[in-house]
Amino acid sequence: MGKTIAEKIFDAHLVDRPAEDVWVLSLDAVFGHEITTPPAILELARRGKDRVFDPGRIKAVIDHVTPAKDGKTALQGKILRDWARRHGIRDFFDVGRNGVCHVLFPEQGFVRPGYAVVMGDSHTCTNGAFGAFTPGVGTTDLAVALLKGVCAFRTPRSMKITLKGALAPGVFAKDVILAVVGRIGVDGATDRIVEFDGPVVSAMDMEARMTLCNMTVEAGATCGICRPDEKTVDFLWEFIRGDFPDREAAAAAFRRWWPDPDAAYVEEIEIDVSGLEPLCTFGYKPDRVKPVRELAGTPIDQVFIGSCTNGRLSDLRVAAGIVRGKTIHPRVRGIVCPATPKIYAAALREGLIEDFLQAGFCVTNPTCGPCLGMSTGVLAEGEVCASTSNRNFNGRMGKGGMVHLMSPATAAASALAGAIDNSPLFPGTRSTP
Repeated sequence: MGKTIAEKIFDAHLVDRPAEDVWVLSLDAVFGHEITTPPAILELARRGKDRVFDPGRIKAVIDHVTPAKDGKTALQGKILRDWARRHGIRDFFDVGRNGVCHVLFPEQGFVRPGYAVVMGDSHTCTNGAFGAFTPGVGTTDLAVALLKGVCAFRTPRSMKITLKGALAPGVFAKDVILAVVGRIGVDGATDRIVEFDGPVVSAMDMEARMTLCNMTVEAGATCGICRPDEKTVDFLWEFIRGDFPDREAAAAAFRRWWPDPDAAYVEEIEIDVSGLEPLCTFGYKPDRVKPVRELAGTPIDQVFIGSCTNGRLSDLRVAAGIVRGKTIHPRVRGIVCPATPKIYAAALREGLIEDFLQAGFCVTNPTCGPCLGMSTGVLAEGEVCASTSNRNFNGRMGKGGMVHLMSPATAAASALAGAIDNSPLFPGTRSTP
């Protein structure tokens, strides 16, 4: 019987099988940020185990509230900062060097095909775009990972989602993953690894694949995963060029992680995206999805373009192109958060930041703050946000606020209209004048 991508990674990292359904895996890296890592640090210290398994394989960042907004968030940052210094963790990204973890760490080349990586954050699944197994874990598992460099998992159970057809102009990876979550539901992939396949995925660049994998957890998945190919090589080339004679050799080596033709899956789903149109969530669950045209005219108070889902340079280019030379609706406040300093600098060079500023947006430093209602864009009760982030739970961006998830193109167009609206990139009729 052939093996899935996840099964191959499990085999390559196996340390122990204490029970039939339990696999203890060695980890290639452990990631952390200032919200969930300090509890693990303090628990290890309380137990007299204030040490790490390998400072070179631990990567940490302050990204959720940055700079600190109050004493509590300052303390969280201090705990992580002091710990990183104490243990010589050189890949620690403090204020000024930091960015949204699930964008920053891939950007730094910290995720490779075949890797097993954990982090105390559910959207660590983003990194599966590189052909890696990258689940989010709880505090106890994170503490063990930091101390021992291992983590225990149940036998991998993969479901395969094959994306066929071709995306229409103005339809993006965000629309695809909203369609997937809308189809299978918020528990449709619970305790499963979602393996994406098909010509649509092959045609996507790495940024689009990261968006795809990022929201698999919204369907309950352990993580998402894509087979690594030439595009993966191109993204990582500056970090791996010393390991291979050329890009073709790297791509060939990465094919060892591809699923076997006779691999078995707990479920296989095919989705033809040819007729897909821009989508948007409604209500308080990410599987409540409708075409944008059906929600057109819904008034909004805020637009947020950023997050680990859609804060990359390609996202900013699309959104800036729509608002360039225009002004956002006077009822709307717009917030743009480039996900890393590198992305911010590139956006500056390309004039994208100027486009946003001229249109009336507030452009902030890289941060997760608005996404989960911690800083830099919290909603008041009764307010509505058109957001490129990944969750629309009740109170996600502020108590009593409503969040509609959508692509950067839809968010930019909605900012101009003052209400949910399709972008001019989509060939259908505009939703509002």
